[in-house]
Amino acid sequence: MQGTKAAIKEIGREMPHILVVDDEKSICELLEITFRKEGHRVEIAHNVEAAKRKLESQIFDIIISDIRMPGTGGVDLLKLAKEIAPESFFLLITGVPTVETAIAAINSGADRYVIKDHQLVDQLRRAVHEVTESMKWKKEAGYLRRELRRLTGLDNIIGQSPKMRAIFDMIQTVAPQSSRVLITGESGTGKELVARAIHENSVRAQAPFITINCGAFPETLLESELFGYMKGAFTGANENRQGLFQAAHGGTLFMDEIGNMSLTMQVKLYRVLQEGKVRPIGSTEEADVNVRIIAATNKEFEKEIAEGRFREDLYYRLSVIPIQVPALRERRDDIPLLARHFLERFRKTMEKPIEGISPEAMTRLESYDWPGNVRELENTMERAVALETGREISLRVLPDRIAGYSGASSVGTAGGQTAGFPVDGVDFEKEIAEAERRYLQAALEKSGGVRTRASELLKISYRSFRHYAKKHNL
Repeated sequence: MQGTKAAIKEIGREMPHILVVDDEKSICELLEITFRKEGHRVEIAHNVEAAKRKLESQIFDIIISDIRMPGTGGVDLLKLAKEIAPESFFLLITGVPTVETAIAAINSGADRYVIKDHQLVDQLRRAVHEVTESMKWKKEAGYLRRELRRLTGLDNIIGQSPKMRAIFDMIQTVAPQSSRVLITGESGTGKELVARAIHENSVRAQAPFITINCGAFPETLLESELFGYMKGAFTGANENRQGLFQAAHGGTLFMDEIGNMSLTMQVKLYRVLQEGKVRPIGSTEEADVNVRIIAATNKEFEKEIAEGRFREDLYYRLSVIPIQVPALRERRDDIPLLARHFLERFRKTMEKPIEGISPEAMTRLESYDWPGNVRELENTMERAVALETGREISLRVLPDRIAGYSGASSVGTAGGQTAGFPVDGVDFEKEIAEAERRYLQAALEKSGGVRTRASELLKISYRSFRHYAKKHNL
């Protein structure tokens, strides 16, 4: 953060580079002295040819030119500058103001028209100051956008923890490809944002990005949504309707909660992915579709496949490139960044003068486990901003489950005892695997080795029990 502030401060010190073009040497010298005293770099030219050579060899932020000069005049230089240096701010000055010259200057694209009189220097100083401020804000905004992209990889996803940096690297690696992507992770982790980022950084960015929640439709309705239908295909089909596959042609179709799709629909989807063709309901003709599929689920596909709820062949079709989005509790370093992001958003929309988050409140936010992930944090911050009457988010406006949360200050051990969290951390996956094995063994002992009874004690299906038993060689 300090580095960012320092960089922004450094940007603010940069002064525009000015080119002054006038056949009157006294004017050139006066303006050169004036603007050099204010910290600008200033170059002078006494005719258009000399100015052209400078424009071709240097970059100028501001060009100040007389309209009338021997030979080629300022309007011609303006036209040339718009081709060579279109980003430069162009001020035309004249000692013979007429309506015709003013119109010619404006029509040629001059940013400002100033008359040569006793107020010339003051008018030019004001104009240059305005341009300097405008450039400063543009450069700061550009720097912050680049810095955000550097820190997060993508503008719409907030995070700078190692796990999120890995996600950003993966997005930038796979985005240019057309391979299918399967995004997994708990609800509220931002799977759709990842999918959208892949699309927006791909060659398909200008084509449609269409989303569908597969768990929100019954089987028959999902089929008509995806593949479309012809008039008269079923009751209520009063017109031909294009399906989402055809609507997303050339772009990306994001299929959220695909783990909730019925087995019948899975067969139909597999066929489309295999052949690249869709047949609307009620039609005898197939249509080619060029669509990148990005699917997402919060389910464990290994378990779903083991229990017969998801086709293994479709899984392999979808998961060419798997991306696991971490839960918020697995990237606690991002919580302050996300909290401030949501604070800023809701502070503006609610027009409340809240300046920050109290240390006590931030401590609770960072220690809470966030079972609802980023979505829960977003809702929490919206509530806090709505209720807060002070200058910063306080502990009293946080929900009781968060305000009273003590955090995982201790961890369980095999003997049921507790110990302080190790300084060097823990092997999380190993700990979880050992816990799974202990529960499985305990359930088998309690059930006398009867596996169906053991699965009931663990409140899981018998197929799931078989899956875990095989995993742990029991």
